[in-house]
Amino acid sequence: MRNLLLPLWLLALPLCSAAQTPYFPPNGSTTWETTDPANLGWCPDRIDSLYAYLDQHNTKAFIVLKDGRIVLEHYVGTFTQDSLWYWASAGKTLTSTMVGIAQEEGYLSIEDPTSNYLGTGWTSETPAQESLITVRNQLTMTTGLNDAGADPYCTDPSCLTYLADAGTRWAYHNGPYTLLDQVVAQATGQPFSQYFNTKLRNPIGMNGLWVQVDENNLYFSTARSMARFGLLALNHMVWAGDTILHDTAYFHAATTPSQTLNQSYGYLWWLNGQPTYMLPQTQFVFQGPLMPDAPPDMINALGKNDQLINVVPSEGLVLVRMGNAAEESLQVSTYFDNIIWQYMNELDCGMGINETQTASGLDLAPNPASLTVRISLPGGLQPEQTAVCDSQGRTVLESRRSAVLDVDGLAPGVYIVKVTSGARHYVSRLVKE
Repeated sequence: MRNLLLPLWLLALPLCSAAQTPYFPPNGSTTWETTDPANLGWCPDRIDSLYAYLDQHNTKAFIVLKDGRIVLEHYVGTFTQDSLWYWASAGKTLTSTMVGIAQEEGYLSIEDPTSNYLGTGWTSETPAQESLITVRNQLTMTTGLNDAGADPYCTDPSCLTYLADAGTRWAYHNGPYTLLDQVVAQATGQPFSQYFNTKLRNPIGMNGLWVQVDENNLYFSTARSMARFGLLALNHMVWAGDTILHDTAYFHAATTPSQTLNQSYGYLWWLNGQPTYMLPQTQFVFQGPLMPDAPPDMINALGKNDQLINVVPSEGLVLVRMGNAAEESLQVSTYFDNIIWQYMNELDCGMGINETQTASGLDLAPNPASLTVRISLPGGLQPEQTAVCDSQGRTVLESRRSAVLDVDGLAPGVYIVKVTSGARHYVSRLVKE
């Protein structure tokens, strides 16, 4: 399918989205406010086409939120609003959040060697090799441990063998990731699930539970609970005025490139809009963004058999999909997810052919920033118009034909920066200290 139509998430560029007060569904209730798709200009027949595609590809549940309100909610067969399903590796983002909370509360530091919490000998490496592996390496898939074993989920020391020094190789390796639960449990002195329920699940009204499947710890919940977590991420870890994770620098680091080996990976979050990406089970570096037809500022929780949460800060959107594998079983759902966005891009009734394009490559430095920010575009392009939006979509700063932004007057927080140059638009996030 050719993507000739102007995507929904570009309609507001270069200005920000219309200001909307974020909505949070009440905890302990099935009440959840909705937005009529017609209010967004979406055509019913195009929604039907999206649903038909999802139905044909083993989907069980599909939800789209706009500023917290449900725009689309679709269930297939006997699967309902109350049905539970596994997140697979999309649940890695839950673990990432828990590590951030534990660090914020002083229980651990991600710069510490993992052996500080698991004890020496948690791998089969030499003491010197093992001491190089930090909690950050576990979060970023850069432990250097051999991911080519017969069981990539195995966490026994005999399965965790040396391949490269920590930090020098990116590989999607579930064994070292899975041990993050034990790191948090040892650091806090609490079972991981208990700490998770107290600090994250219960405060935002999620349901669900962690289930040990072989050596893999999987989270099961309803699709709406998945959407609740996506809404929390959309609002920078604040839920209805209750800050779940205060450390904005950690969340920024978690949802931006965490290393140079795979620029599309943060702290267990997948990132769109980066110049290159890597995928599980390969060392090949692919050129271009992870999902070219999706918004470039989109952050993603992606799991096996096409479990996914997409979070689009620039447009206040959260997209959730649960189900069986759409086509073939993949560890992350980039291909199928991108096709969903091709359908999403065509929902708007008023859209016609438009040559406006989005592109990756916007660099903001420094980021986080306190006084000024320099805007750099690929190929020496110069910004023509720049808009800075707050978390509620309000334009708080604009400039024209300037490569320097004066952000001294902005309140500390996370902002979306949208830059136009010619027919191209660039989107990135900025943390104001």
